[in-house]
Amino acid sequence: MAAGDLAGSFQDEVTCPICLEYFTDPVSIKCGHNFCRACLCQYWGESDPNFSCPQCRETILQRHLHPNYQLGNLVELVKRLRLPVRPAPKGQPGCERHQETLKLFCQEDQAPICVICRESREHRTHKAVPIEEAAQEYKEQILSRLQHLRKERDALRGLESDWAKESERLLRQTDVERQLVGWECQRLWQFLAERERLLLTRLGELDEEIGRRREEHATRLGEEISRLSALISELEETCRQPALELLQGVRSAVSRGEAVTLPHPAPKCPELERRIRDFPRENSLQGAVTGFLGALAAERGLRRARRFAVDVMLDPDTAHPDLVLSEDRKRVRYGDTRQDLPDNPERFDYCINVLAVEGFAGRRRYWEVGVGDKTEWALGVCRESVSRKGKVTASPKNGYWAVWLRDGGYEAGTSPSTPLPVSARPSRVGIFLDYEAGEVSFYNVTDRSHLFTFTGTFSGTLRPFFCPGLNAEGSNAAPLTICPVPAQAGGNPCP
Repeated sequence: MAAGDLAGSFQDEVTCPICLEYFTDPVSIKCGHNFCRACLCQYWGESDPNFSCPQCRETILQRHLHPNYQLGNLVELVKRLRLPVRPAPKGQPGCERHQETLKLFCQEDQAPICVICRESREHRTHKAVPIEEAAQEYKEQILSRLQHLRKERDALRGLESDWAKESERLLRQTDVERQLVGWECQRLWQFLAERERLLLTRLGELDEEIGRRREEHATRLGEEISRLSALISELEETCRQPALELLQGVRSAVSRGEAVTLPHPAPKCPELERRIRDFPRENSLQGAVTGFLGALAAERGLRRARRFAVDVMLDPDTAHPDLVLSEDRKRVRYGDTRQDLPDNPERFDYCINVLAVEGFAGRRRYWEVGVGDKTEWALGVCRESVSRKGKVTASPKNGYWAVWLRDGGYEAGTSPSTPLPVSARPSRVGIFLDYEAGEVSFYNVTDRSHLFTFTGTFSGTLRPFFCPGLNAEGSNAAPLTICPVPAQAGGNPCP
């Protein structure tokens, strides 16, 4: 064995595994390993009832420390021999100053040091721990940080996934808007082309009327001119006759000449002139386009709303006792007799209402209700918290956003109510709730026109409500029917 290796072996035998320095007051424990008394006592502490060997981890049931005098003597001999410092093992970094293995870690300088550096003036007052212990401590810190960073990464991946989904949702909306732009422009182009044909046809009819009048006048004037030309020729011939012959028929000739009227004034067509003058006003392209754009906007709103169609069902626990619900809970009508139903808190006991099972507290929702030829009904949304007991006026102040048909007129439930001009009697009504925008819009699905839009700010849950009205001796017996929205209308579940 080389002298350096032999010296290193001696040093290993007299080095405490805890402090990595020469033993001081060495003691042995049951498993046979040796340590400095102070190092072992500090390692074990005072409160732990069980102890383990710092080197082999064997459990020590009793805290018996046996002084190892022979090892202490050996330490003194090694110190006296002043063995050369063992260089660091090949392939491992060593102390550049002492060529000693780096066994300690200076926590103040955050650098690995050897046992000789520990005794130097530079590190003597610094806290140093074995490299393995320091590595384990920092490894635990790194693992804790890694766990936190992994959670952060997972959260970011979740956000990435959420943003991808949100992007897809937004892209679907822009695609819908792109289709609507194409549809609107196509409709506008068709309207302008039809309007152009209509206006040009009407102007062509005026042209034909003017031409017909011109032909009539031309024929009449031609006949007059021919008659006068014949009379002129006759009178000229009379003038060329001898005096005796001229005088024989002169009185008749003079009479015919005097009977000729004065020249006709320039032709006037005041009725045609008025029609031409009034043509721009009576056939206003601007007015027609404005009206068409209004109707187009209403239909565009309906098409967009229908993309958010949802399935709505009636809630029997909220229905007034006089109301009869169908088995599939899609129809409601006023019954002939009052039903014996429990007077639960959510049931209406005065207003002839029933709510939908579904409650909405965000996003956009759309549904359609068939009203047919009913003479009285009310539809809309209300706050889930509205009072179900006693008489309540349907208005936003009381938590209702509704339109209704009553006494032959359509109205919106504002304060006071707003009459609604209806060009075509609706047989189906669409309701569109845009919660974030604070809007409830109503559409006449029959002619695809807009009826009314409430604006405001919503809070809490809103629920669709339905009122079929009184029976009115059978004239209003038909039910309100929740209708499926046609798939081709783009009835996607709310994004």
